Amino acid sequence: MDTTSDFLGHPKGLFVCFATEMWERFSYYGMRALLILYLTKHWEFSDAASYLIYGAYTSLVYIMPVFGGMLADQILGSKKAVTYGAILLVLGHTGMAIESNQQIFYLSLALIVSGVGFLKPNISTMVGSLYKEGDPRRDSGFTIFYMGINIGAFSASLLCGYLGETYGWAYGFGAAGIGMLLGLIIFLWGQKYLQGLAEPPSEKYKEIRMGISYENWAYISGIFMVLCSWFLVQNQELVGTLLGGFGAICIAIWLLYALFKCAPEERDRLIVVGILILFSLIFWALFEQAGSSLNILTDRGVDRTLFGWAVPASMFQSLNAGFIFLFAPLMAWLWIILAKKNLNPSTPVKFAMGVAMAGCGFLVLVAGMKGSGPAAMTPVLFIFLIYWIHTIGELMVSPVGLSVVTKLAPVNMVGMTMGAWFLYSGISNFLAGVIARATGAETIGGQITNVEIAKAGYIEVYSQVGFIAIGIAIVMLMASPFISKMMRGSSRAIWSTSPPMNRRMRSTSRGSGLVIWQRSTGCWT
Repeated sequence: MDTTSDFLGHPKGLFVCFATEMWERFSYYGMRALLILYLTKHWEFSDAASYLIYGAYTSLVYIMPVFGGMLADQILGSKKAVTYGAILLVLGHTGMAIESNQQIFYLSLALIVSGVGFLKPNISTMVGSLYKEGDPRRDSGFTIFYMGINIGAFSASLLCGYLGETYGWAYGFGAAGIGMLLGLIIFLWGQKYLQGLAEPPSEKYKEIRMGISYENWAYISGIFMVLCSWFLVQNQELVGTLLGGFGAICIAIWLLYALFKCAPEERDRLIVVGILILFSLIFWALFEQAGSSLNILTDRGVDRTLFGWAVPASMFQSLNAGFIFLFAPLMAWLWIILAKKNLNPSTPVKFAMGVAMAGCGFLVLVAGMKGSGPAAMTPVLFIFLIYWIHTIGELMVSPVGLSVVTKLAPVNMVGMTMGAWFLYSGISNFLAGVIARATGAETIGGQITNVEIAKAGYIEVYSQVGFIAIGIAIVMLMASPFISKMMRGSSRAIWSTSPPMNRRMRSTSRGSGLVIWQRSTGCWT
């Protein structure tokens, strides 16, 4: 082990990746905190249209890493892919600060989508490559890395949200863009600390086809990703159609393979994978109301006054990351204590509890809305409560999701399983937009025309999704003994313990023996 390149007991390259990812998450979550407010207030889109744009955008953010990861695996390598993704992100966030042209706005969203597609699946892989197989520092290294993600997400919602709503949208989006530019500069400066790792997997990138190298073809593919995303964010219904079609095809292939190609034990575990993916879809569709309908409700229908200051609505987006910092260690300790007493809940039970918490969060908020009167502002306490309850639910779902899914899948179907997970993650985000659209109120210039009717609409939708979620959780709880039985017999260890500090990110992890905490699903893989 070359200790000369170490800092605080870890490779210096870890801190390069830490800073790059921190600033990338800063840029993404800073922009995300403002997006739905920007759509309704600046462009004066209707609530329904804004929610669909938001849903299409976030769903594409979770789909594109599949393609960016493939291009990195086959041609570019992680370093080139991250650099390319960072450049696209800088361009996208810069464009978001231009408020005068709607097409530039859509193009900026497309650049961010594609930039995330190249950066997200590869920066984590780069961290893993810094440690040799069996290096005991690996787990703590990833914990440090993902702390950066939470720091970026937490600070972005506060700073970008404050600047955007107080001084102007361009200031908030501009701050997000500056953050990503800092991340790119740090990454380029720190190349020497990456120890020559994360290079292209072979010399294939130098080969010429049709007068163009494979490397340049990969960059051209990135431009094609931008153009496709540009078209899709403007045709949101098509996104839903495509996701639904691919989802149906995926299920069909899944079932056919399970029935005709798998041994009984493998078939059972594959069915469990499908069940867990579907239940995670439900959870994230509810959880992702945070950036859309819940953000709008906080802006329009909540008394946001704290210590005499009307806190900008977007700043409340920091609560989830803050609660993760506070409660992730406590939840980790709880699972360890319960495991020692042989009382640790099974994976299906944790999933059921997580979905139930998602439903309970909405019902608590509904109680606060009803208690405040038909047209009065809802006390801000209930916004704190729903974020706290949802975070606890997330910590019940996150540590078991992708880890269990990938370990249960047959060895020759792990890649397809990963693809299905990302596909349904995208579907969950689009579904979140559809749910949010149901809460949409009639507005003029971004202002609601009838507060009482708007509030009643929120109460109706949130009550429905709350009770439906709890009903689904009860069904899964009742079925948990059967699901657990179907999970048994796997030769690969299945475990879920302490989640380190993290921030939601759906990214791929490639490479043998790589252990990663992923906050896209929030799990170990």
